[in-house]
Amino acid sequence: MDTTKLLPQLQGWSLTTAEIMYHMPDHRDLLQTFIWQDFDQAPCFPRLIKFLDFWTRNLDGPLSSVRVAHSAIVGPTEIRLFGDEWRIH
Repeated sequence: MDTTKLLPQLQGWSLTTAEIMYHMPDHRDLLQTFIWQDFDQAPCFPRLIKFLDFWTRNLDGPLSSVRVAHSAIVGPTEIRLFGDEWRIH
């Protein structure tokens, strides 16, 4: 079994998606959307912050807004109590 992808998820890494709205460099009144997705650690999101820092330093389109969503792929199992009981033997 390959555990190289499971271990980071157990350490808190989760799938993170960011919708980045930015102004077009030549037409500042127009907005464009960019979708970024990677594994990152909530709530600090170090990889996303690093990417946004790169964007502001190196790209011409200034940021307008960033919406972030993340989902833990591995998490605790949900247990529900049912009102029935089955006995075998």
